[in-house]
Amino acid sequence: MRDVAGDGCLLEVRNVCKAFPGVVALDDVSVRLGRGTVHALSGENGAGKSTLMKIIAGLYAPDAGELLLNGRDLRLGSPRDALNFGIAMIHQELNLMPHMSVAENIWIRREPINALGLISHRELKRRTRALLERLRIDIDPEAEVRTLPVAARQMVEIARALSYESQLLIMDEPTSALGERDAEHLFAIIRELKAQGKGILYITHRLEELFEIADELSVLRDGRYVGGGTPATLTREAIVRMMVGRELPPAAPVGEAQRGAVLLAARHLTLERHFRDVSFELHAGEILGIAGLVGSGRTRLAEALFGLTGVSSGRLSIGDREVRVHSPQSAISHGLAFVTEDRKESGCFLTLSVLENLEISVLHGDFVRFGFVRTRAVSEACTAMCALLRVKTPDLHEPIGNLSGGNQQKVLIGRCLLTRPKILILDEPTRGVDVAAKAEIHQLISRLVGEGTAVLLISSELPEILGMSHRIMVMREGRVTGILERAEADQVKIMDLAAA
Repeated sequence: MRDVAGDGCLLEVRNVCKAFPGVVALDDVSVRLGRGTVHALSGENGAGKSTLMKIIAGLYAPDAGELLLNGRDLRLGSPRDALNFGIAMIHQELNLMPHMSVAENIWIRREPINALGLISHRELKRRTRALLERLRIDIDPEAEVRTLPVAARQMVEIARALSYESQLLIMDEPTSALGERDAEHLFAIIRELKAQGKGILYITHRLEELFEIADELSVLRDGRYVGGGTPATLTREAIVRMMVGRELPPAAPVGEAQRGAVLLAARHLTLERHFRDVSFELHAGEILGIAGLVGSGRTRLAEALFGLTGVSSGRLSIGDREVRVHSPQSAISHGLAFVTEDRKESGCFLTLSVLENLEISVLHGDFVRFGFVRTRAVSEACTAMCALLRVKTPDLHEPIGNLSGGNQQKVLIGRCLLTRPKILILDEPTRGVDVAAKAEIHQLISRLVGEGTAVLLISSELPEILGMSHRIMVMREGRVTGILERAEADQVKIMDLAAA
């Protein structure tokens, strides 16, 4: 492969192989990164992208092949070794300590010490504020991470990686939790890093980002390098063809709504400090999209509807009955299902198997007889769901933590569908999902809606909101600023309502 930087090669990956039980993750992969450049890595979920990044970051050791940094042999025994060599990684699945502050997370194991040998919290706060101000990130250094929305946590993860002043930065889906405004902010930071001569390895499933930020692209499929080039020489169609090995049908928005009865009606719902006076109706056979910037209250509203948090006031009706949804169990009994935006923190049980993650929501009702679980029926239903969603896994007993992020997301969606919901709440359902899997999820949503399911869809991707929604409710700072019919909605009108 050619040297992409005029001042030389920063990192070279040569013929790397890596296998896990039942899976060949990487097979003879080579990649080259120049100084002051962004090299994007693309491919379907399970193609081996994150495995390769974890090898470069010292999390995994390759079974074969070699790494060279600045032309010298690079051997890593741990992530600490990688950091010592100037390699930092921003993980797709956030690795923050939720009960510690922003400052403590950023400087963990590097805290400033005072004359008494104790941590200087004043200096810790000062350093954090200086770093966040330099990066133009508006977050309180003393805030506990668990109190922050996912997008803000992502910016903390980015700040922590940049605090090492590394020469090589690995970004694994860094914008998956970010809205357009925060993503543009990140791109500005990346351009500054390039100007400083740093090299960046960048994974994303948002193909439009490749053309905006990447200097060169490599595509992996089934653990092998299948092609690459520069954004100037590649089309979106060519990249997708390399990724999936076939042509994908053109992305089509969901069909016209066949609205039935009102299945969900909210009246003046309020949760202090999060959202206020929210009212809307959701019909059978309809997708109501919810748009808004980070902090608009979208996720808190979804969690309240599913009984994860209470509401301060307001009324909720399901069908023709007013109900009080006080827990997820209560929500499921009323026909609701919820896919969380944070699959690692509140979605997957990472140490449990795919089967256990799927069956946990259906160990009742039709799957239980005389107090005993119908194990065979549950296993058959879970197997069929994995086949329907094309989950890539050696078998149902594989720990879900060994699956790619996109396949974990499919399992979460499958868990919800096994409950046969009448109302499906989806919070960023295609976050970290490749183009082929995204198309499959969109087709599945369209089919469910055609069968009469009501869907509440939250997404930070405006094209997804516009393409998949029959109506769009826009929120800003916890309040509904407008509800647009599909025919009148566009990105400008949505952003005007979201930022007005």
